[in-house]
Amino acid sequence: MQRNSDAAEVQPGPLPAPRGRARRVSAWVGALGLALAAAHGAARAQNADANGALELVDPHVLRACADPRDLPFSNQAGDGFENKIAGLFAKKLGKDLAYTFYPDATGFIRKTLNAQRCDVVLGIALGDDMVQPTNPYYRTAYVAAYAKGGPLAGLDSLKDPRLKSAKIGVVAGTPPASYLAEDDLLDHVKSYALVVDTRYDSPSAEMMADLDKGVIDVALMWGPLAGYYARKAHTPIVVQPLVKETGGPKLIYRIAMGVRHSDQHWKRDLNKLISENHAEIVSILRGYGVPLLDENDKPLSP
Repeated sequence: MQRNSDAAEVQPGPLPAPRGRARRVSAWVGALGLALAAAHGAARAQNADANGALELVDPHVLRACADPRDLPFSNQAGDGFENKIAGLFAKKLGKDLAYTFYPDATGFIRKTLNAQRCDVVLGIALGDDMVQPTNPYYRTAYVAAYAKGGPLAGLDSLKDPRLKSAKIGVVAGTPPASYLAEDDLLDHVKSYALVVDTRYDSPSAEMMADLDKGVIDVALMWGPLAGYYARKAHTPIVVQPLVKETGGPKLIYRIAMGVRHSDQHWKRDLNKLISENHAEIVSILRGYGVPLLDENDKPLSP
């Protein structure tokens, strides 16, 4: 059973574009989180049992931290692939599923996970030290999305000379933009906003709609977003992971779940779930068009 909690935590005003990411980059450090952990220690001790439930807000409920309007990742209706994976894990654990919803912006970890209001954040890029990561459950990348059979057919690198005469879409401030700047391609760029109010705007959806209409020739964006919107396009779209780029920002990421740094038992439980349910997780991700890579940067075999 899914139970939504803390919906009032959703704050109005400017919010970041859907995670286009190396995911949750923030300068906020853990001092307040440690203080909150100490303050809540006595309350959490009431929930202790032999299986490490001391670490959880409620040992009978899988409490997830999530953005309320961040498809294809999550929303309040439970339509995102992170919602589906959380639901799968709750079922496997025999727990109810509940959410603390908060916009994925500055303060997200502080006001959700570190405030003891939930116990896991899905979709954390390895290397984000705001949380303790589990083992990764998928690997993906930024991509080039373009019309199948069009003039850019076969493009798999930002060094492709055809980009010099192409109309390129990119979200400002994301890693692919750095490569374009380095190659003097910014004059060919249509830039999409990084920070918007996601109640009304989605740069990723706008970019993919422009690609579908021929306003741009190629969209450079975070793979899970491109794969999701490509499935909604009227014309066939290729979603090509960018795995050949070197010398600039990282474009390939392993994605894990995040727990509090103190939650060792809970981390082990999640790692066990990730290992035992790999096929079902991959099936969920494929259902949303997420481009999946193996450790050799090759598309993950079915």
